[in-house]
Amino acid sequence: MLRTVIAALMVVLGVVVTTPAHAAGNTLTVNVGTTVRPVTHVASGGLYGVDSGSSTPSLSQLYPLHVNSFTQPPPGTQQLGNGATSPCCDALSVAGKVTAAGGQQYVRLPDIFSQCCYNWVSWADWESKVSTMVQARMNATGSTNIAGYEIWNEPDLNWTNSTGGNAGTFNAMWTRTYGDIRAIDTSTPIVGPGAGRYNHAWMLDFMTNAKNTNTLPAVAVWHELLTSGPTDIPVDVADFRAIETSLGLPHRPISINEYGAKDYIDAPSLGVRYMAAFERAGVHDAERPYWYEAGTVNGLLYNDQPTASYWAYKWYGDQSGNIVETVPQSTLDGVASYDASRKQVNVVFGGDSGNNTVKVNGLGALGSQVTVALSRTENTGRRTNETAPVAVSTGTYTVASDGSISVPVNGMDALDGYQLLITPTTGTPTWQQTYEAENATVVNANRLSAGSASNGGYVGQIDNKTDMRDDSFVDFLVNVPTARSYTMTVKYANATGANSTQGLAYNGGSWSTVTYPPTSSGWGHPTGTVTVTVNLHAGYNMIRLAKGSPGFSGGVGYAELDNITLA
Repeated sequence: MLRTVIAALMVVLGVVVTTPAHAAGNTLTVNVGTTVRPVTHVASGGLYGVDSGSSTPSLSQLYPLHVNSFTQPPPGTQQLGNGATSPCCDALSVAGKVTAAGGQQYVRLPDIFSQCCYNWVSWADWESKVSTMVQARMNATGSTNIAGYEIWNEPDLNWTNSTGGNAGTFNAMWTRTYGDIRAIDTSTPIVGPGAGRYNHAWMLDFMTNAKNTNTLPAVAVWHELLTSGPTDIPVDVADFRAIETSLGLPHRPISINEYGAKDYIDAPSLGVRYMAAFERAGVHDAERPYWYEAGTVNGLLYNDQPTASYWAYKWYGDQSGNIVETVPQSTLDGVASYDASRKQVNVVFGGDSGNNTVKVNGLGALGSQVTVALSRTENTGRRTNETAPVAVSTGTYTVASDGSISVPVNGMDALDGYQLLITPTTGTPTWQQTYEAENATVVNANRLSAGSASNGGYVGQIDNKTDMRDDSFVDFLVNVPTARSYTMTVKYANATGANSTQGLAYNGGSWSTVTYPPTSSGWGHPTGTVTVTVNLHAGYNMIRLAKGSPGFSGGVGYAELDNITLA
């Protein structure tokens, strides 16, 4: 977002943005049997990534990405970013689109100012602005999926300059503003500190103050813009975890809500390497930076049509089930998933040139032979549309006795993105029918693990029906081949000893009630099933199961969700 500021800082800090090594003969190893975490599409989102207009971007372009999160300006924003002639895309104006696409969003409060970063006036002015912004959110009773208020942006780089040094320390500002927000809104998470770069001493000082003043952020936020690329991410995450441990604090979610230098982020393989780093490090969410015009999913679209990088993120969006272990070599890296219900392995990778190899272990469940489809998306730049990825080859591989295959990928370009899609040679369903709850959009509930749950995970603590800030629900984005009625089977657990209910709605339509009879196996053991009928249109549909939601008065009792299956 801060092109001039960031460029200047790169010079001052001596930061060099590196491109991948031009090497060959490397092997990316995928271990299908080693689960990392459920698929949640961590890296799919952006800063100012959506606009309120119907085509900036269109939902049809957002759905395939399975977006995770966005950071948007606050209601009443005056910010003019990257040559914009009028303010845009405040969080409440885009809330319907973000929710419909399955995303959540943070509200960046300081972008109420007309200039970045920032034209501070006085404490009285700031606190008046905070009151107005937070009250606007409180008044938006139909808007869900607001994941938190971000108090400030890049305070480590601009707080003193923004205020002329006359507003006190940033830690004091954080504590005071935290209290101002909580005086109006007692439940929406507060996230931060929004540091422009990770620094151990600065972050330790911030977290110590936040602990001592009872103002800890619900989500830890910083940027990974001024690095040599994604290699710093696991180091910084590990350091932050050590800070939490040293202070006796539980680990909280981490949001890298701006990632990638301007000259770095538009090459497909570099986006893929960020995906891999975030997944390995256990980051909760990450947003592409605002280097370009708003409403383009941060450069994945140009004139609302895909660029080359869009297809790398679309492949990532296609992943379901669990993220599995990938072991990079040199700069050849990738992110891989395994969906047991579909018997499908999806590997998205890139980063080296020449002739390289992807070795995939643990394929025994797919049979003695598998079909391997290799595709490529080219490094065509920010303002060149790519209508579809290139289908490179499709072949049949015999699975070795140890459950592995080795796929040569010849003539690679270090900046292109690649996908390997591995399926059994026979018996593969033509469309996804089972959708895991832990892969879905989970709002005010928690992803949990259990060996008795399908794919090892389920969603529990779907407990709240207070208001739009606290309502608990799970949104399943499904993709069906034809418009018709479908039988939907919900797998669940209900250990209350009595019937429980949740609301069911799809595509923003009317509500009905799903009743869950009690199950005998206890919480964390989703053995019950119930079937309902849903009328879906061809393509993408959003199905919500809710304890509470706008327009729904609320369910009775409690139920945990394992998955839904359409037939």
